[in-house]
Amino acid sequence: MQYNYKYRLDPPEALTETLLSHVDTCRQLYNHVLYLLNEEDDIPARYEVQGQLPDLKSRWDGLGDVHSKVLQMVVKRVYDNLSTLKAQKENGRAVGMLKWKPPREYRSLTYNQSGFELKNTSGRPTLWLSKIGEIPIHLHRDMPGNATIKQVTVKREPTGEWFATFGIDVGEVTPEKPEMPEKVVGIDVGILKYAHDTDGYAIDSPDFSNERERLERAQRELSRKEHGSANWEKQRRVVAERHADLKRKRRDFLHKLSNHYAREYDLVAVEDLDVKGLIELPGNSRNRAGAAWGAFLRMLEYKCEREGTHLVSVDPKDTTKECASCGVKTDKPLWVREHSCPACGFEADRDANAACNILSRGLEEIGVVHSESTPVETALPVDTVVSAKRVVETGSPTLKERTASAVSE
Repeated sequence: MQYNYKYRLDPPEALTETLLSHVDTCRQLYNHVLYLLNEEDDIPARYEVQGQLPDLKSRWDGLGDVHSKVLQMVVKRVYDNLSTLKAQKENGRAVGMLKWKPPREYRSLTYNQSGFELKNTSGRPTLWLSKIGEIPIHLHRDMPGNATIKQVTVKREPTGEWFATFGIDVGEVTPEKPEMPEKVVGIDVGILKYAHDTDGYAIDSPDFSNERERLERAQRELSRKEHGSANWEKQRRVVAERHADLKRKRRDFLHKLSNHYAREYDLVAVEDLDVKGLIELPGNSRNRAGAAWGAFLRMLEYKCEREGTHLVSVDPKDTTKECASCGVKTDKPLWVREHSCPACGFEADRDANAACNILSRGLEEIGVVHSESTPVETALPVDTVVSAKRVVETGSPTLKERTASAVSE
């Protein structure tokens, strides 16, 4: 199985200048390859273009200062972007042509298979990059002992920080998923409560209002600066740091929540959401975008694969309208937050009812049907609230232990 591990780099000033020079050379090569392909009637194969790199080095001063594998990955990047563009066109999207990359939009370089080495001599870990040198690296967590590093991507963030992302192969066989899952859960995501599940938990959405307020203040300050001035550049860094802070906290919450569901259950059922379409709907689009449902579902997907857990995506149509007890559909506007079935009298929070329907559909997908005619009873009252603050606490216990502690308090 393949994973990515990301670490912060701390290059000295001299190496920072070298890194910036190599990144800019890669950007110019990207634009050059794109220009050549636009001039061609028939796009040649990628390896044919890569074969022209040695000849190009003899005519391009500075190109030979960059490692050959890095240059090859630049060519691959152009072709990957062209493939993505072609796929979007085939899906009916109106897209134009690839554009040349300005300096602010090209900030990374990739070593593939060779040209790099992770060293740890005298307790001082460094990342050695061919034709650049050794860069101090902060290894805040260890890689698996059986990991093989396939490639390294070095990137400069808008904040000015440098990071290295290692693509590793752990060589492990994917755990076999159980044929008859015992611990199962259905999850309905939302905004006010980030997730309702069939075990009776309602996970609060994390409160990032303070982070957003600081970001908005920083953006207002930036708008008052003269564009391109030293003060403008200084304030631009502040805005980038506010964005990075908000992003880190959101991803920390999503990682821990998805990790809990992937490890604690044999089957996880979720809705197959058109997240992009939901964000484009009028009204409340900011909160829908900030909820990052797409990122949560992607994290859940690879973590369930890693843990040997079934992840089933079901059709979201009418999961809120259908009664989880008898199946009768009841229309209710968005402001009605309680489900009350006129046919059988079953009452529950509308999102908890939806979670039960999601789980039932997920079990049907893999050929398992509940013997109960009503939703499964839980050990805790339905909608036991779990604070998002508890989810994001570093080193905190499992979700159930946190909830039990909250109930006892």
